Amino acid sequence: MATNHHAQIRYNALDACFRKRYKKFFIEDLVEACCQAIYDYCGMEDGVHRRQVMKDIAFMESHEGWDVPLERVPEGKRIYYRYEDPNFSISNKPLREDELDQLKQTLFMLKRFKGLPQFDWMEEIIPKLEDKFHLSGSATQVIGFDQNLDYTAASKWLSTLFNAIVNQQTLEIDYRKFDGTARHWTLHPYFLKQYNNRWFLLGRNECGTITNVPLDRIEAIEPSSEPYIKNESIDFNEYFDDVIGVTINDAPTEKIQLRFDPERFPYVESKPIHGSMKIIDRENCIVQIEVIPNKELEALILSFGNQVEVLSPPNFREQVATKIHDLSKKYSTDAH
Repeated sequence: MATNHHAQIRYNALDACFRKRYKKFFIEDLVEACCQAIYDYCGMEDGVHRRQVMKDIAFMESHEGWDVPLERVPEGKRIYYRYEDPNFSISNKPLREDELDQLKQTLFMLKRFKGLPQFDWMEEIIPKLEDKFHLSGSATQVIGFDQNLDYTAASKWLSTLFNAIVNQQTLEIDYRKFDGTARHWTLHPYFLKQYNNRWFLLGRNECGTITNVPLDRIEAIEPSSEPYIKNESIDFNEYFDDVIGVTINDAPTEKIQLRFDPERFPYVESKPIHGSMKIIDRENCIVQIEVIPNKELEALILSFGNQVEVLSPPNFREQVATKIHDLSKKYSTDAH
């Protein structure tokens, strides 16, 4: 069955139209209903066309879809569409075997999050799903997840911060840096971001700039009486496009060229280190990324050990070389 998100919205909209008896839905009405459903759901104009709706109808009537019992009722030179049985709905059709398997694996995945404060709702909904679709019982787990077991300090704040963002509540936040320095922010929370198994809150501070606060360093959160300042300038879906990680410096992007060892290169090619990555010289295993240099980029490069070399720009090459030199001194036999 098709998995496109907008497709499912269209199927549900068509299903609702086909069930109604008080209105005749001609093809143009169905197109309008699909467009309106997508707009209501995600606030965007999808531009659904007649041909797409006709393909959706054909899919819904097929064995791959729901085998819907659809009538085409002539009226003059036009036809309108409705179910033969007004009580029929695609939501009432039983799930196929492959759909049940997918649902079962999804439930197994969700169970991994049970016990975290922000997932309290699963304690109630998972047993209901298992009962409704007869999915209870043991099964072999086939999916493994990376998990930071010591990260409970961060997870306890997720629900509070999520609600503050949704409800546009300014916050007073106390946190402690790794060096022991205590900080206090009056923050207008905008976005939660996960990177490298750590969660970060991004918001506007009292200086009017965007800052990020690691959740595992937060010690207390209280509602603030300060009026909430809405985010009207930053699209967080694009905000991190020019960086690796979450630290965004007030600097332009730079074209950074890296040379990898032949043994490492295939892995980097199959899993690019950044969306801007281009292969400059395949024979010599040289790639280029265009990003704002930050500490996360340095850490990523250092994680490759001796399998990567920064070629340019010179200032960033020197910056990484200094860290490698300092690291080398720690392991030098002369230092002991």
